[in-house]
Amino acid sequence: MDIFFQDPGEIPLPPDEVRIRELHAVIWPDRQRVRVYLEVEPFQKRPNADVFIRNPQGQEIAQASIIESMSRKMEFTMHLPGPASPGQYSLLAILFYTEPIPEPKPEGQNEPLKLPEASEVDRAEISFDVPEHGSEEQ
Repeated sequence: MDIFFQDPGEIPLPPDEVRIRELHAVIWPDRQRVRVYLEVEPFQKRPNADVFIRNPQGQEIAQASIIESMSRKMEFTMHLPGPASPGQYSLLAILFYTEPIPEPKPEGQNEPLKLPEASEVDRAEISFDVPEHGSEEQ
């Protein structure tokens, strides 16, 4: 495994100690996209994350999955199903690890493939506001 150190003062942590450091969301002016910033602690093993956006009524309207991130500072855009209505939305990030998928056995000895279970290590949830259309607030 290759680990590239950005800050030599930060020690990579084992999977069960990795936590979410920061989580931010900013709605784009078109009200159809959300810029998400997710930062995690330095890690020894690449983490996975599921990120969800819920509308003011609590319905999930967008989801993104990050598989074995190489970077601990992630910035990405999530697309909404249409222009967002004004109100308070929530962003939920769940950080987890899975065991590697086992190699197939020799032909004739294969059992049905079972996907590894996810082990959640941390979660964070924030709220962000979508202002009235035409508002300069960001």
